[in-house]
Amino acid sequence: MQLRQLTADPALGKRSAGRRFVSSADPAVDGRICTQKRTNSTARGQGWRYGLDVTEPDHVSTTRAVYDATAEVYAQAIGTQVSVAFEGPIDRGFLAAFAELVSGGDGLVADVGCGPGRVAAYLAGEGLDVVGVDVSEAMLTVARAAHPELRFEAGTLTNLPFRDESLAGAACWYSTIHTPPDQLDEVFAEVKRVLQPGGHLLVAFQAGAGERVSQPDAYGSGVALTRYRHSPDNVRRQLGAAGFSMHAQATRDQAFDHESTPQAFLLARRPPA
Repeated sequence: MQLRQLTADPALGKRSAGRRFVSSADPAVDGRICTQKRTNSTARGQGWRYGLDVTEPDHVSTTRAVYDATAEVYAQAIGTQVSVAFEGPIDRGFLAAFAELVSGGDGLVADVGCGPGRVAAYLAGEGLDVVGVDVSEAMLTVARAAHPELRFEAGTLTNLPFRDESLAGAACWYSTIHTPPDQLDEVFAEVKRVLQPGGHLLVAFQAGAGERVSQPDAYGSGVALTRYRHSPDNVRRQLGAAGFSMHAQATRDQAFDHESTPQAFLLARRPPA
């Protein structure tokens, strides 16, 4: 990925002197403002795309701050590859099923909320054309160092750096856990926007009833971070409301020492045109 200065934003058709954009040779990947203004949910992410001076939701700002401060520590703790230490047979089964489903598609597959690129590397190993997306620039730096052969872009769950209907698949592997339940509809609407008709979505998260879990000093960052234990049935309903059809849903009991709640997995599809 290279950075270049542009004198005009083609999306607006007006001058944008001095702003920095991401340049990508892949037509599926939009140019994005790197020194972006922050956005809020009512703006639907347009501030990220067009440099509008609006305010970003607190849960996005906090998530970025925590992972920017702890990216290397986090990667050392969880690793940069999918592993049996963190993914059990059911987990890996859903990843394998997703990889097989999207392998027949024509286009990129996104690891949305990629962290250190674990799932991106797994999917690339299955022969897919993958790009990782994360809100944390520090985490992207770690991912690029661990997987120099892969592409990684900055973006948020409600403002993905892809053109409409350009992806064959998207994996949200524990990336929605910091999003309040009542804002998941915006996430799924944005994923639907970038998925091709017939494209597939994999969502994994800690299951519960929508309760908040506060981590006062997340990963030693000194910043409090909130996680949400989403209800699998509510997530399924929100996916349906966003226009997705369901392939499969499973919830398993906690199987590792670091888990304190069941884990949920949903495979969905944007219906063909």
